[in-house]
Amino acid sequence: MQNVLKVAIGGMALTQTVEGRERYAVRVRYPRELRGNPDDIKGIYIPVEKGSPVPLSELATIRYEQGPQVIKSEDTFLVGYVLFDKLDGFAEVDVVENAQALFQQKIDSGELTVPKGISYKFTGTYENQLRAEKTLSVVVPLALAIIFLILYFQFKSVTTSLMVFTGITVAFAGGFIMLWLYGQDWFFNFSLFGENMRDLFNMKTINLSVAVWVGFIALFGIATDDGVVMATYLTQTFEREKPSDKKSIRTSALQAAEKRIRPCLMTTVTTILALLPVLTSTGKGSDIMIPMAIPIFGGMVIDITSYFIVPVLYSWREEFKLKRANK
Repeated sequence: MQNVLKVAIGGMALTQTVEGRERYAVRVRYPRELRGNPDDIKGIYIPVEKGSPVPLSELATIRYEQGPQVIKSEDTFLVGYVLFDKLDGFAEVDVVENAQALFQQKIDSGELTVPKGISYKFTGTYENQLRAEKTLSVVVPLALAIIFLILYFQFKSVTTSLMVFTGITVAFAGGFIMLWLYGQDWFFNFSLFGENMRDLFNMKTINLSVAVWVGFIALFGIATDDGVVMATYLTQTFEREKPSDKKSIRTSALQAAEKRIRPCLMTTVTTILALLPVLTSTGKGSDIMIPMAIPIFGGMVIDITSYFIVPVLYSWREEFKLKRANK
C-alpha cells in the first residue's frame, strides 16, 4: 500500500528523455485533481493478491494530524530534531545551559510534562564544543610544556627559559585584552575615508571558542620567537665580555638589547601586517579565521614589551649572581 501511495502521489521515474545535452526524468503519477486533498486520495485503488483493486478508503482512515515531516531513527530509537540558533553576542554553551535550566525549571514546576518513554538532550554544535573543550584542556597545557622544554634544550638554563617564557604570559594577556576590546562599542569607533573602522575589522563580541583557543596556541609559539632572539644574543654577549661589576652588566645588557631590537621588531610588525587581511575578510570561512587571528594580533601587539622585559630580567639575574659571588 505504501508503494502504491508513493507512486500515486510522489510519482516514479520510469525513463529518461534526452534533449540535446540535457537528460530529464519522466515521472508518472496521478493528475493533480485526483491527489489534491484527502477526499481525492481516498479514491486511490490498492491492488490486492486476489480479486479486484480496493479503494484506499476501505483499508485506512485518512485525517489531518500534526506529526513529524520525516521519520528518523538512531540506535533503534525514533528521533525528532528541534533546531534553533543563538542571538548575536551570546556564547553557544551559555545559551544551551540556560535553555537546559529553563526546561528543568518548567519540568520541576509541572508546567512541562515529558511523556513516558520520551527523552530529550541538546546536541549539535554545543556537544562538539564540550568535546573540544575537554581536548583543549589537555592540548593547551601540553603545548606550553613542549614550548618550555624546547626553550630549555636551547639555553640549558631554567632561569633563561623562564625569562623567554614570560613573553607567552604577556602575549596571553594581550590576546584576552584584544578580545575584550572587540566587544566594546567605543573601540575603533571612527571613520576613515568614509569607512567605519569597526565595520572594516568586523568588530563585535567574540566568545571563547575552539577557533580562539587555536589562535592562542599559535600565539604561544610566535610570542617566544623574539624572546629567543634576544636571550640568545644576551647569552653570547655575556659569555664574550664577562662583565665583572653592576655597571658593566647593565651596559652589556643594554648594548645586546639595542642590537637585537630591530630584528625582533621586524618579526612583530610583519606578523601584525600579515593578520590585517584576515581581520578585514568577509568571505567564506571568515567566521573561523577572524576569531583565530584576534588573539594572535592582540598578543603580538602587547608582546613588544618583551623587548624590555627579557633584557631587564637577564640583567637582574646577572647582578644577583655577582652579588652572591662577592659575599
